[in-house]
Amino acid sequence: MNTYKIAVIGGTGKSGQYLVQNLLKKGYSLKLLVRHPENFTIQNSFIELVKGDVRDDTAVRTLIEGTGIVISTLGQPKGERSIFSDAVKNIIKAMNHYGISRYIVTTGLSVNTLSDQKNENVKMATDWMYQNYPETTADKQKEYELLMESNLDWTLVRLPLIHLTEESYETETNLTDCLGENISASDLSTFLVSQIDDVEYLRKSPFLYNLKE
Repeated sequence: MNTYKIAVIGGTGKSGQYLVQNLLKKGYSLKLLVRHPENFTIQNSFIELVKGDVRDDTAVRTLIEGTGIVISTLGQPKGERSIFSDAVKNIIKAMNHYGISRYIVTTGLSVNTLSDQKNENVKMATDWMYQNYPETTADKQKEYELLMESNLDWTLVRLPLIHLTEESYETETNLTDCLGENISASDLSTFLVSQIDDVEYLRKSPFLYNLKE
């Protein structure tokens, strides 16, 4: 069994379920933040459920207490105002309170960094997101800026379209551009778990994608 207990946010989401299964296979104990514990179907003694919402700082603090790492695959709830900057503010505060530094989180292609050299397709996709989902797209950028201002050892993984499949393909990371159109949920979960003990992308925002299948 691994010594870390891991706090997971978004673990009931589509890609988050792959992450949870992967972490369990690796022998990690987990604390999951869930809105509706009664709907959670995985029965496992290595999982502790914390009922609540990531916008509730008390629930986030309860989640993070006693853990060593936080991983988030949080998605935007339908019909609600954008969640990402609210979430990261509570997460940073709780992690600082308990002296935890390692935070691994996923986001989309639209987030920009100063070192980016996005190709035309990725630039167009970013523009499309700002035109069609201006609130959440701007809020994801704000999430990145809040992480930059924090003292956490974060890794913000930027993703293209996620394919919900157990299939695995050759993957690549790139700090300046996304050269693939998809990432399999299985490959994403593998990468996220690999970052628990990897220091290559501390305080960085790599793109992760599958090479052409």
